Amino acid sequence: MVEIIDLSMDVYNGMPTYKGLPDVKIDVHATHEQWQGVTDTKNSTPSVYKLEMSEHTGTHVDALNHMTIANKGQSIDTMPLTTFYARGICLDLSDKTPQQLIEVGDLKAACDKDNLEIKPGDTVLIYTGHYRKYYDTPNWIKGPGLSAKATEWLGHQKIAAFGVETMAPGVSGISNKDVHRICGEMGFTHYENVINLHLLIGRGAFRFIGFPIKIKGGTGSPVRAVAIFE
Repeated sequence: MVEIIDLSMDVYNGMPTYKGLPDVKIDVHATHEQWQGVTDTKNSTPSVYKLEMSEHTGTHVDALNHMTIANKGQSIDTMPLTTFYARGICLDLSDKTPQQLIEVGDLKAACDKDNLEIKPGDTVLIYTGHYRKYYDTPNWIKGPGLSAKATEWLGHQKIAAFGVETMAPGVSGISNKDVHRICGEMGFTHYENVINLHLLIGRGAFRFIGFPIKIKGGTGSPVRAVAIFE
């Protein structure tokens, strides 16, 4: 029997966004009452919403052209769909504290603990517990994240992508810019704000799907990320 686990955040007005990015605004654009010419009602039923937000809102994936200027032209619509449909594993790094770096040794130890192997083409999800502890609090922006060396090590494993619960794949102000640069140089990407990862721990490999919207020239896209166990 197939089990599908939703790894995606809700998108809503006023949700937390990364510093400097646009706030999320969702407004009613049209109602059923408008369409039907009903004017004498105190109630309205939305038929269309208008969304205003960045490509990097909620659970999303970064395109390679987001990483550095050297990746110009490698937009989300040019990336192969196999990038977003992969074997997945989830590493337990829940001992990490806010703004703590995740190093190569941590990744290897997490693999050994749950008898996991990183294979070429994988999506490697990293569970830290930060979402469940700190979402929508002042500490939310202060997530743990990969070091530059850990990012390079993942790249050498020839993965398709990795994913984190936090707003940034590295530690903001410490390793985050380097993590993006290395991903661009080595040709792999990452997902951010991936939730419910505690439901994957200790369960082995699964099918990961995180297809983006086909935004022409886009630097990233919201995704509906899922893990599938068969």
